[in-house]
Amino acid sequence: MKNIFLIILTTLLLAACSSGPDLRSDSDPAADFSQFKTYGFFDEYSTDEKHYTTLVTQYFKDALRAEMNGRGYVYTSQNPDLLVNFNANFSEKLKVSSSPSYGVGVGMGYPGYYGYRGGHYGTYASYNYNTTNVSQYTEGTVNIDLVDAGKKQLAWEGVAVGRVNEKKIADLQNAVSRTVVAIMAQYPYKAGSSVKLSTDK
Repeated sequence: MKNIFLIILTTLLLAACSSGPDLRSDSDPAADFSQFKTYGFFDEYSTDEKHYTTLVTQYFKDALRAEMNGRGYVYTSQNPDLLVNFNANFSEKLKVSSSPSYGVGVGMGYPGYYGYRGGHYGTYASYNYNTTNVSQYTEGTVNIDLVDAGKKQLAWEGVAVGRVNEKKIADLQNAVSRTVVAIMAQYPYKAGSSVKLSTDK
């Protein structure tokens, strides 16, 4: 149950990013995308619980059906050309940064012990050293894989990565859909074609 909660939260927070998650994709250079006309799904997903299919899995499937159908692919449960896989997870990260720090010198020219300087010259920085800051954060990742079913070989993968924060979204189905749309916008092919389409926004 903890696993499915983390998956849900990852999807929510990636969709909630005001600047959007970091997106990337890659494909097998040897894959012939003109041979892919149909698609299907695996029997089990990491978004499922042990004995049943979750709503999260169904939301992912619905969103991916819309994306694949919109590109001309036809769904079939019998020997599809492509199998669609997806996953969402968390990982803990450490960010280490350093910044210069300075002590304040004595060339102030203010009344008192150093008042004899009479304000004729200003301050200087002394005790130059670096301050190291270490912070921990949680990174969420959603993957979508398109697998050549005949060769059992990954043909294309799209990934969304974002830093998890405290933001919450009530509409899980919409959050899943937005994440899937963002990832699949990187997929440059239509069914039965190896001609790359522009994915520029």
